[in-house]
Amino acid sequence: MVSLRLLLSSFPRPPWQRVNAGSSSTKLRAAMAAVAAATVGIGVGLSLSAKMENSGGHFMFNSLGNPSPVWASLSLTTAAEGTLVEPKTGAEFPAVLDGTRRLLGVGLRRKSLFGLKNIDVYAFGVYADDGDIKNLREKYQNLTIPQLKECKEFYADILEQDINMTVRLQIVYSRLSIRSVRSAFEESVGNRLRKFNPGSDNGDLLKSFTSLFKDEYKIPRGSTIDLTRECGHVLHTRIDGKEIGSIESKLLCRSIFDLYIGDEPFDRHAKEEVELSLASLLQD
Repeated sequence: MVSLRLLLSSFPRPPWQRVNAGSSSTKLRAAMAAVAAATVGIGVGLSLSAKMENSGGHFMFNSLGNPSPVWASLSLTTAAEGTLVEPKTGAEFPAVLDGTRRLLGVGLRRKSLFGLKNIDVYAFGVYADDGDIKNLREKYQNLTIPQLKECKEFYADILEQDINMTVRLQIVYSRLSIRSVRSAFEESVGNRLRKFNPGSDNGDLLKSFTSLFKDEYKIPRGSTIDLTRECGHVLHTRIDGKEIGSIESKLLCRSIFDLYIGDEPFDRHAKEEVELSLASLLQD
C-alpha cells in the first residue's frame, strides 16, 4: 500500500514540476503507474474523507460518492504548464505566484440565492511563501497530520504571524457586480472582525477595506481578485493584477484569511487540502 507520507509529499510538487528523463511515452507510462499505485492506497484516503462534510465538491470520490482531498495531487487537471484547474468550475490557478508562493489548495465559494438555490460565486486558491512556512518547521515538523489538524496554536501561527500569503479569487458567476462583492465582504469580514476583536468598533477598519471596491471596477466572469498579506501585515488588494489599495492591519489580515482556512471556512475541503500541503512542507 502506498504510504500516506508518499501521497502527501507529492501534493505540493505537481507532475510538471518534476524533472524526468526519457521520452514522452516513458513519462506517460510513469504517470499512469503513479495513478495506479495511488489507487492501491485508497483505504488511506477513505479513512480521512469519511470524516469530511460536503462543501465545495472537489476532486476524486470515495465509495460513498464524497470527495476526498487526499487525492488532490492526482485529480487536479493540468490546463497549461504550471497551471491547475478547479474541476467543478474549470477555473485555472497558477501553481506558483510571485516566484515563491506555492498553491496549497483550491476551493469554491457558494452562496444561497434567496434561500432557493446555491450559486457558485467564485473559485479560490490559497498560496503561501515556501520559506515563511518552513520557518515553522522546527516547532511543528514532528507533529502528525491528525495532530496538526487539532493543533490550534499551529493555525493561530498561520493566521497571525507575518507569513506572506495570497488568496486568489476567480469570479465564476457571470452576473456578479462589484457592489455585491463589497456587500459580501461587509458581512463576512465584518463577522470575523467582531470574532477577533469583540466589543470594539471595527467600522472604520471594515470601511477602509470595503471602500476599495469602487463601483467603477468591472468583474466579469474570469476576473481575479488577489488578497495578499505581505511583510508588516500589509494587505494588498488587486483586481486583475492592478493594485486598488493597501491597508496595514494585523486584525484585517487575520480576519480575511480566517474566511478560507479558519475554524469555519467557506469550503471545508479546501481547508483540508491546505492542511495536507502545509504538513508536507513542514515534513519535506
